Amino acid sequence: MKKLVFVLLIIYLVVCCSCSKATSAEPTIPNQVKITGGSVQGVAENSLTVFKGIPYAAPPVGNLRWKAPQPVKPWKGVLKADHFGPSAPQIVAHNFARLSSDVGKISEDCLYLNVWTPALQKARKNLPVMVWIHGGGFAMGSTTQANWTCEKLAEKDVVLVSLNYRLGVLGFLTHPELTAENPQHTSGNYGLLDQLAALKWVQDNITAFGGDPQNVTIFGESAGGISVSMLCASPLAKGLFKRAICESGGAFGPIEEKRMLGVQRLKVAEQNGLDLAQRVGAKNLAELRQIPVERFIKDKASVMGGLWPVCDGYVITDDAYKLYKQGKYNDVDVLIGTNSNEGATFVQGPVHKEAYLQYVKLFGPLEPLALKVYPGTTDAEALASMRNIVMDTIFAWPTYTWARLQSQTGKGRVYVYYFNRNDAENNAAASFKGAAHSDEINYVFGHINTTFNAHYTDKDRALSATMMSYWTNFAKTGNPNAPGLPAWPRYKEGADTIMYLDPDQVQAGPQPNLARLQLLDIFFNAIHGLN
Repeated sequence: MKKLVFVLLIIYLVVCCSCSKATSAEPTIPNQVKITGGSVQGVAENSLTVFKGIPYAAPPVGNLRWKAPQPVKPWKGVLKADHFGPSAPQIVAHNFARLSSDVGKISEDCLYLNVWTPALQKARKNLPVMVWIHGGGFAMGSTTQANWTCEKLAEKDVVLVSLNYRLGVLGFLTHPELTAENPQHTSGNYGLLDQLAALKWVQDNITAFGGDPQNVTIFGESAGGISVSMLCASPLAKGLFKRAICESGGAFGPIEEKRMLGVQRLKVAEQNGLDLAQRVGAKNLAELRQIPVERFIKDKASVMGGLWPVCDGYVITDDAYKLYKQGKYNDVDVLIGTNSNEGATFVQGPVHKEAYLQYVKLFGPLEPLALKVYPGTTDAEALASMRNIVMDTIFAWPTYTWARLQSQTGKGRVYVYYFNRNDAENNAAASFKGAAHSDEINYVFGHINTTFNAHYTDKDRALSATMMSYWTNFAKTGNPNAPGLPAWPRYKEGADTIMYLDPDQVQAGPQPNLARLQLLDIFFNAIHGLN
């Protein structure tokens, strides 16, 4: 009997201790993770957990205006990450036909990012990570824009991150006093430094969201694609990503005195800061830092392309064309491409043939060849050629050059696409045929049940599904191909390896507009001093 009582007592004590341990243990809170700065609480949305408005750096305000991003400030308690953070100060593009104007609240305190992850609800880890860098000419744009949200891509078993970065004056101002106070003796490129800070945040924190920091793909369009290109050439980005996708970007123009086709050197660009200070009535840097941000937004000379990344010797070390010829870049797998009528977004018309013929003289001794591939015997022909020149010089030639140079000097896999839509009636700007600048974005993000840029059909939805698979397959393995998809070959110069992405047909083919690109190659080689 005594033995039985003793055994029952032992059982009772064990049960009590177990209960005590169970009640004292910290409970697991759904959708909550601990990261740099503190704990954040996400929101369950269908099969995903979404975290919006996570700070990845300290607010760049006050004395931190025009400084490299600083470490995030820790917070107390749990940060509810259930709404987007503020967008960078900018002119809202209500009249820019092909961009959404939904940027929400704007504030200098804008260094926030968002995460869409399928890993937490499915108890998975080490998923591929895709980091979206938005476009907008380095002057506008935001992660809040409806056609740039990432939920549909994340549903394909990748962790998606999108980020805001400083734009315009606040993101890219150069000034002699800024250069003097900087430990690297440089200024400008704060927007690119923000992107680098966000990528470092991903390295430090994405594991908590089920992502693999060793398998990060950066991707962006327009200024976001140019950013991707610049990061691929920057020594500061080494090791921060494994793959890169560039949609209608590429930064292979020359270093220039006056920015037209490339970037300026720091010492030349510093005059921009002096000019701005004079326009806003600031005698020195201290006074510039006191100017209300609204005054900068109203400064027409510095918005929409007025300020741009510069060759500062730190973030951007040299002419990217020369760096790639020398093999001095981050040799990662890349998927890059352009649309069939990018220039239609920027050249609305009309263009008169007389004015166009004067413009073509900029080609110098190549003018006769230019008129063969960019004819202008009528006003209509001049309009089409002007659009093609804009498309080729800003988007198509840089992409063509990137593919050729990396395939020659690198080991990373290169895949090239050409996106097209032939149905002008379905195009929001029905005065032209083909795909304008940014038309591919809705396909990449799966937002084709609306009529934002076009009236979509089942063919468009099928193409979107294919492109989403290509993009996420590439992020997972460095190869866009998978069973059931049209074969996409690796790029090889002179071979039929360009992937035509068209609602009517998806297949590999030759380099489009080759004669025009070869002319520009001669033209740009002369500017780069390589002829």
